[in-house]
Amino acid sequence: MPAPAPARPIRLHRFLLSGHAHRAELFLSLLGLPYETVEVDLVQRAQKRPEFLALNPFGKVPVIEDDGTVVADSHAILVYLALRYDPAGRWLPREPLAAARVQHWLALSAGPLVNGAANARWTALTGKPVPQATLDTALELLGQMEQHLQERDWLVGEHATIADVALYSYTAHVPEGGVALEPYPAVRAWLARVEALPGFLDLPRGAALQAALRAALG
Repeated sequence: MPAPAPARPIRLHRFLLSGHAHRAELFLSLLGLPYETVEVDLVQRAQKRPEFLALNPFGKVPVIEDDGTVVADSHAILVYLALRYDPAGRWLPREPLAAARVQHWLALSAGPLVNGAANARWTALTGKPVPQATLDTALELLGQMEQHLQERDWLVGEHATIADVALYSYTAHVPEGGVALEPYPAVRAWLARVEALPGFLDLPRGAALQAALRAALG
């Protein structure tokens, strides 16, 4: 069964530096779906303005609009897009155990990944010292991922799933939070496999990151 196409480009409300928003944009690109971005200035608290709260009362990015359907939260967006635009079930397996394993990694993405790598990155980017507890959380998850990936190419199954999409962004950019990836060769090999997927796109790095950060923080 061919994948359906959206009636019009999907609108992605994002903040360019957000790894949460990057998950959604990366998956849109991997699926080859047409989309357009709407920048939400989190520094100016645009996410708390009435027009954005009408889309997501929790006042957070990302949010997508798909021909009248509004979906908020990065993981919810990944699940929605997989079920809506991947009828073959490649990105979100329909088999119960495989689906449960994907959900397990989504839970780790929403918990230890955010509390560790994501918080370390943003704290460092804004010029603040990163608490040791945050670094320890990042290191613990990296260690778990390293062990898990030593004998497999992907987090779940024989090919990439939304679990890999959910974990990629903040794991790849954890060095920006002061955590080195050199001790984790299996993780680095997995990151390279994600980056080799057709349609891959990255968060800003290097000079592009600094320019985006200056623009965001003034």
